[in-house]
Amino acid sequence: MTLKTALTIAGSDCSGGAGIQADIKTMSMNGVYAMSAVTALTAQNTTGIRAIQESNPDFLKDQLDAVLEDIVPDAVKIGMVSSDRLIHIIADRLRFYNVKNIVVDPVMVATSGASLMKTDAVQALIEELFPLSVLTTPNIPEAQVLSELTITTKANMEQAAKCIGERYRCNVLLKGGHCVNTANDVLYTRGSLIWFEGRRIDNPNTHGTGCTLSSAIASNLAKGFPLETSVHRAKEYLSGALAAMLDLGKGSGPIHHLYPHQSYFTEAAQ
Repeated sequence: MTLKTALTIAGSDCSGGAGIQADIKTMSMNGVYAMSAVTALTAQNTTGIRAIQESNPDFLKDQLDAVLEDIVPDAVKIGMVSSDRLIHIIADRLRFYNVKNIVVDPVMVATSGASLMKTDAVQALIEELFPLSVLTTPNIPEAQVLSELTITTKANMEQAAKCIGERYRCNVLLKGGHCVNTANDVLYTRGSLIWFEGRRIDNPNTHGTGCTLSSAIASNLAKGFPLETSVHRAKEYLSGALAAMLDLGKGSGPIHHLYPHQSYFTEAAQ
């Protein structure tokens, strides 16, 4: 059996709910072969981040070369990249290997509120990775940084998505889970705004949902679906996973949303 392939370039989450762990699980459950390049090690769980150990730029380059010279991915998801040095390496290697279907999740702040990106890295992200991407997926706090606008309403979301798309010349999926308090996201592409309605599910375990959504989008792009269809399928996958309400027992359950019943996995991967 030949599988489509996807690469995640992101930080590791030792609790398993976000970062490359969430990405690999999501890609696998969406029917693609998952690979990874680690940008940082983090000591974290659902309540916060205790420490971050950034990858050495040369070692990140070695990881990317090892993967890309052997298995060119059908799609790439880029998550947490904390410094401009690492962003330069990533952009250089993706251009060198002419990689397509790149989804950039501009991870600036963790769900717990911890900062995950140095100030100088934001500009490098905008200048080097946004132009390579087929889509960027900011949440509202991130979109406020990128657009320099305050976002509290759906109209604000549309304005910010358009601003980011036109300012940085990229497709934008602005996620409405923060502040606006809905599960509706807006896609700005080719000069148009397209709303994707989602079910607002009363689940306290949202750690890693942004990683899961962007990875599911990348997985569907890898399988050949167009952008709008990939976003729709990814949102359906995430909603179904959140609705499954797996209880991990003690604590808040960092990977709660990644393990719905098996029949849902089988259906989502098709």
